[in-house]
Amino acid sequence: MERTISAQDRFEVQQNYRRYLKYQDQYETAFDRLKTSKASRVWLAALVALLFSFASEFFLGAAAALFGLYFYRIAKSWYDSFQVDEGREEVLRWFSGKGLKFEGRILYFRDDQMLESPLDPFAEEIYN
Repeated sequence: MERTISAQDRFEVQQNYRRYLKYQDQYETAFDRLKTSKASRVWLAALVALLFSFASEFFLGAAAALFGLYFYRIAKSWYDSFQVDEGREEVLRWFSGKGLKFEGRILYFRDDQMLESPLDPFAEEIYN
């Protein structure tokens, strides 16, 4: 039996598909920024400045500023990725309510366990 999507949902499926792809791109970018922020070696410079802070208050301030910069970058990246993930999850819930699911960037019917027949939301034959 061929599965189809209601023709009334056509516009919403296509718009939400575009929205999901946009969120997916933003999510990947934000997640990469988060990984880059965590991998930053600014904390090493802050640690070195902290070692010299015993001799000078300037180095104590510099260490605090560098630690602040490091944790600010991580917090901002995490917040941005969290915001994008919320939007992406909302679109995924909408598709789940319609009996569809995503595997990466490819759309399938939810009961397609083997992922044999990907859907193209812009093809005419999937709408009844």
